[in-house]
Amino acid sequence: MNISGKTRVCAVIGDPVEHSLSPCIHNAAFQHLQLDYVYVAFPVKREELRTAIQGMRILKIHGLNVTTPHKLDVIQHLDRLDESAKNVGAVNTILNKEGTLIGYSTDGKGALLALEADQGKLSNKKILILGAGGASRSISHTLAQEARELVVLNRTVEKVESLVKELLTAFGSKVRYGGLSRSRVKAELEGTNILINATTLGMHPNEDETPVDWDLLRSDLTIFDLVYHPLETRLLREAKAAGARTIDGLAQLVYQGAASFEIWTGKRAPVDVMMEAAREKLKGRTDGT
Repeated sequence: MNISGKTRVCAVIGDPVEHSLSPCIHNAAFQHLQLDYVYVAFPVKREELRTAIQGMRILKIHGLNVTTPHKLDVIQHLDRLDESAKNVGAVNTILNKEGTLIGYSTDGKGALLALEADQGKLSNKKILILGAGGASRSISHTLAQEARELVVLNRTVEKVESLVKELLTAFGSKVRYGGLSRSRVKAELEGTNILINATTLGMHPNEDETPVDWDLLRSDLTIFDLVYHPLETRLLREAKAAGARTIDGLAQLVYQGAASFEIWTGKRAPVDVMMEAAREKLKGRTDGT
């Protein structure tokens, strides 16, 4: 990789980001297509977000990925939103287009592609999503258009209510929501085909946490955990033990990253190259995460 004054810089911002696989994924893609880009990770705390976005303008950083906890708050610092971000009220990708910062959301597209690669079409599926953060917002809006039924549960009911307000208007009884509790999860798992963990429960360094008690898991479920650090979460381990089908967070990371890559470069993302780079990076980690 030859970095010069002409090299375009892309990055991920969040807190934490030290564990992020995005640098290796995107740099592998840039090198594969021989593009003069480089991708790095910048840890940014909540109180530093405004300054970080100002830095993007001043330093002419070409593109950013935005992760926890900034996907909602970053909107107020941008010039405009793409329709994908307007619809969900969350941003995970920013393009610096000649000084204009444009926000996009690729989480929903990433989840849909990951699920369809494993399940095929989702039109006959009931999907249960746990969590109401930035990723859940994007994923819920995308999957509501595809699934037979969509249920979103969150510990703070007011937060999930605001998330699905537009979905209720668009899809009516096809979409439901409620509080995230054992009793509600147990009730909603009846008839559920796919359960998606869009919370941070189980993420390093809290690997012992899980959003679903092991005795509620069944062999006819597909469990999709968006957490990828560690790649095999407690939820996925217990799902496998119950005989359930599992999808780890790497699929989501790569597919949403591929969509970001295409926004920044205008080139078709080499998804296979990105996936292989991520898996190789994980093999090299010695901490089991």
